This record gives sequence, C-alpha cells and structure tokens, in this order.
Amino acid sequence: MLEVLCVTGGRTLEGRVRVAGAKNAALPLLFATLLSDQPCVLENVPDLEDIAVTLRLLRSLGAQTEYKSNRVEIRTETIRGTLAPYGLVKALRASFWVLGPLLARAGEAQVSLPGGDAIGTRPVDLHLQGLARLGADIQMKHGVVCATAPGGLRGATIDLGFPSVGATHNILMAAVLAKGETVLHGVAREPEVTELASLLTAMGAKISGAGTDTIQVLGVESLGGATHAVLGDRIEAATYPLTGAVTGGRVQVSGIPAEALHSSLHLLENLGCQVHRGENEVEVVGPNRLRATDFETEPYPGLATDVQPLFMAALTGADGRSVVRENVFENRFGHVAEYRRFGARIAIDGRLATIDGVDLLSAAPVEGGDIRAAAGLVLMGLMAEGVTQVRELHHLDRGYDGMVEKLKELGAKVSRIPAFEEKEVVFGC
Repeated sequence: MLEVLCVTGGRTLEGRVRVAGAKNAALPLLFATLLSDQPCVLENVPDLEDIAVTLRLLRSLGAQTEYKSNRVEIRTETIRGTLAPYGLVKALRASFWVLGPLLARAGEAQVSLPGGDAIGTRPVDLHLQGLARLGADIQMKHGVVCATAPGGLRGATIDLGFPSVGATHNILMAAVLAKGETVLHGVAREPEVTELASLLTAMGAKISGAGTDTIQVLGVESLGGATHAVLGDRIEAATYPLTGAVTGGRVQVSGIPAEALHSSLHLLENLGCQVHRGENEVEVVGPNRLRATDFETEPYPGLATDVQPLFMAALTGADGRSVVRENVFENRFGHVAEYRRFGARIAIDGRLATIDGVDLLSAAPVEGGDIRAAAGLVLMGLMAEGVTQVRELHHLDRGYDGMVEKLKELGAKVSRIPAFEEKEVVFGC
C-alpha cells in the first residue's frame, strides 16, 4: 500500500533511541553464508526491505532462511542454482555482491547488472577486474555477468585503484576459497569490511589486515558455520542526533561506539552542537541555531557520502553560508531540488553545493529519491513551519528500521497514512 509520511515541524526533539543493526554490514554477511554448507546465524539484523530482498535472492539459490526477532538462520547445504535474476538484483544494488561467493562456492555465477539507488554511475568494473585476476572467466550477455571458474579460483595480487566497498566485499569473499594467497591493495577500510572479515574468520577463513588498505587472504578448502551479531548502523546513528541538532533538542543514541561516528560527531561540533561521548552511546545537544560550516565527503575514515544529504538538510537553516563538496559520487545532489521546495537556498556547481542558510523553512509536499535523501526530507520537515508530506516511503523502508516509532519516542509529530487518505495541503502566495 502506498503511504505518505506527514511531519509536523517546530517541535523540539529530546530522548533516547537505540540504533538498529547496520544494513550495509548485514548485506555482505548474508551473502557470505553462501560460502559454507554449514548453518550460519546472524543476530541484530535490521527489519528492512533490502534484507527481505536479499533473503529472497538467497532462497532462489537454494538457501533455507528463517528470520525472527532480528535473528536470521541460514542453511545452504547445496547450491540449487547459479542465476541471480534481474527481478531481484534490479531492486538492490548490493545484490551484485552475490557474484563472488557464488563463483567461489559453485564455480560459476550469472548475475544481472545491479539496480538500487540512482546515485552516480557506480560501475562494477572493479569487481569484475578483481575476480578476473583470481582466474574467473567473465562474459557479458544480455545484461547478465556470466562468470566461470571450472578449475577453481587462484590467489593473486590485486590493486583496486579506488577503495570501493562493494568491490572489496566481492573480491574478499571470492578469495577466501581461492587456492593460495591473495593480497588486496587499495581496499576499502570501512567498519563494514572489517565486520565481513570478522564473520569470514569465524567461519574458518584466514584473513589479516582488515581495516587497513591492504588485506591478505590465505585460501582454505572450505568454511564452516558461525554465529555473529551485526554492528550498529553508523548512518542511522548520525541521523537521530541530527533530529535533535536541527530542532534545538537533546538526543542520545545507543548501540554503537562513539569512535565509529568520529567524522559525523566532529561535524556536529562544527555546527555548534555539544557532543558527549560514552562507551557505547553518544548524546548531542543542539544550539538555538546551527552555524554554517564547510565539509566534504571521502572514503572511510573520512565523512561518509551517505550522511551528506542529512548534513546538507541541517545546513539549510544554519546561520551563514556553507560549502559542501561531494568527492565519492559524481551525482549525489539529486535531493537539492526537493530541499528547495522548502525555501532552501542551494546552488550547485559540479561536485560543489553552496548553501545559504535561511531564517524560515516552509513545509511542502516532497518525494524521496533514495534512502538518505528521503531521510533528509524528514529532517527538513522537522525544521519547517507547517506539515510536510513525504512520498516514496519505500526508500525509508529500505534503510531505516522503525523510523516513525523512533521519531515519536523523541517527541516528533509524525504519522504514516495511506496515500488515498492524504489531504494535500495547498500552499499559495
């Protein structure tokens, strides 16, 4: 059922929420279970549409899955098929990460080119080049990547050239069952990569260097099962403190160590917020008005590109001019047009966005274009005068577990209603 999220602005948000498990960590962990014929259990798995899509894909390949209370048990005793169909892969870009483990386990894989959020070109060349270095024969037919390794994969030295998280995941999962040693240079250093290496190691893989830009893998004959808890979502953990920051409130988030949020917390301090760091929680206190500041996105440990739309939303009401540089994707300002509907003053020049903060934002009917853009629109609605109507909520459902309930816990006036019950607010001059 199509729904609309109604957000009433002007309320100060205060309280405490616990972040869900990280979707971006859970997805590669789910695909990694294909590498073993033994049962694997993942805990703290968020209840999201992207997780549901991934489980459907795993079942199409022969896995038995059981999901209950944020716990997933997966058994893949045999691989029944090696085709990841377009109907599933187009809905979730991360589905392409099935290529490496499927190729390593079954010796072949056919995976449709990916879909997901429309953010930049994000080619899969690095994935394919790395797998080819491991000995895979790769052909492209009718929009499907057809990869085979009838004699098995073999270790190699691979330089990614750019620290792509997805390529690091795919190649790492393939390398753990390759013959001999694989050395990966220039890999992603994100916590989600370290998390994947941790699960693979628990399953019996021999991996060192995760969290640095060079990972060494000594291939093994087979992997066993394991139980693993997914780390807290660092993007969600940046989102809720921002709800307090933009409303002059006080918000605590738990379930994630402060060091995982270093870049976001530093930027919040630059915005004029007070930040209190605990062992497994953080508290952010917003000022009467945020102050303008400049920032740029970078691969980890720099500021994540996923929080750029969120901080840009906050800056639309800040005091002064801010400049944002997007270094990761060449086309991640798609949310700007919707932000302008609130009265935001934003100018775009290539990878640069200049934001002149305004004194008053006005509610508007808007549509989310991707997960973080939709969350940014919620932040805009919390700041704006009036009732904002956010459409295309399937984006939020892909990336935020229980967002409406958590916002209500903080004192926000938000509600999801069926689209056919929506009474559109008409704004005039």
